[in-house]
Amino acid sequence: MPTTTLGSNGKTVKSLCIGTWAWGDKIFWNYGNNYGESQVRAAFEAALESGLDFFDTAEIYGFGLSEELIGKFMQETGHRVEIATKYAPSPWRFNAQSVSDALTASLKRLRVERVSLYQVHWPFTFLLSQETLMNALADEVERGRISSVGVSNYSAAQMREAHQILAARGVPLAVNQTRYSLLTRQIETNGIFDTARELGVTLLAYSPLAQGLLTGKYTVEQYQEPTGVRRFDPRFSRSGLEKISLLISLLRQLGEKYDRTPAQVALNWLIAQGNVIPIPGAKTAEQVRQNAGAVGWQLSNEDVTQLAQVSQSFRV
Repeated sequence: MPTTTLGSNGKTVKSLCIGTWAWGDKIFWNYGNNYGESQVRAAFEAALESGLDFFDTAEIYGFGLSEELIGKFMQETGHRVEIATKYAPSPWRFNAQSVSDALTASLKRLRVERVSLYQVHWPFTFLLSQETLMNALADEVERGRISSVGVSNYSAAQMREAHQILAARGVPLAVNQTRYSLLTRQIETNGIFDTARELGVTLLAYSPLAQGLLTGKYTVEQYQEPTGVRRFDPRFSRSGLEKISLLISLLRQLGEKYDRTPAQVALNWLIAQGNVIPIPGAKTAEQVRQNAGAVGWQLSNEDVTQLAQVSQSFRV
């Protein structure tokens, strides 16, 4: 199982992370309707069986339930995992103590004394400045409650500012979690990708399968009106699916070449970019096993280049 170091000197983790937004979330994923605790527990166990022990969550996922479930599953299985969770900057959080209190609550839900990675979920400052926020996180590194500091959805300039503030405390910025996939390659042109490499910041790629578009499940030939949150995404319209048909066809061809699924090829392409860890979400054991099939093999340089060329239009 390939590994990646978080930032310059953070934890070494598996090069594929399991996303747990859907674990407990009723608003977007309708947790408790077609799936529930037994399904996500099976997903947790399947991840361990597949050699994957890096999980990404957030205090806002299921309003804390995602963290609670991970903590419960660790206790039940007796298996500790690497955890990345997130702090949500909100208008009512206006001082350094609010950061410490939020971390305390997350650690309690997770039933651990330290997390591998603690990330700022959005670059909103409200009444809490970036300087106060980053220094509060540096304090928690010194206290030993977090191993590495990360940010999420930060622009290149915002990432550079956070890096500078932390560096003054001797703490490296380890991660920027950002949307990245073959269908969302804007970080390659807006400075985020290059700045991350310059600063030694690892990129955690969320929505790496573009909400399922890169699985090959959604096609013009088998078009159905999208439901749920996908109704509001024009990429799931008939014309949207036509725009990605060439890419999906190539993913299928490469899948046949390597005896992999289109989704596994798409995830492997992200890993091939170097210093990028995809975070595919998983609600079931089967989804975890499918995700795990993205590692343990490599696309050829030619195939990586061909996928980049076919998806070139999605860099803007």
